[in-house]
Amino acid sequence: MATDPSEYDKSMPAVAAHLAKVERAVDRTRASHGGQPYAEVHQALVEALQTEDAQRVVPQVVEEFARQISELPTNQ
Repeated sequence: MATDPSEYDKSMPAVAAHLAKVERAVDRTRASHGGQPYAEVHQALVEALQTEDAQRVVPQVVEEFARQISELPTNQ
């Protein structure tokens, strides 16, 4: 089943906007919760994604971001 290339072009602005929201949520969580326990980071990230109206993220991706943020050195 082939997809019309113009459909890709039409959807890219929405995809880019969603990714920008996710990036802002991850950056904010990294800045405020880097190096903290996973559970706290995960909750903060979920809340940041909700604030950005970007909660439609695959759960495993949220978990991986939270893991990475929680493992940051605390002096960052």
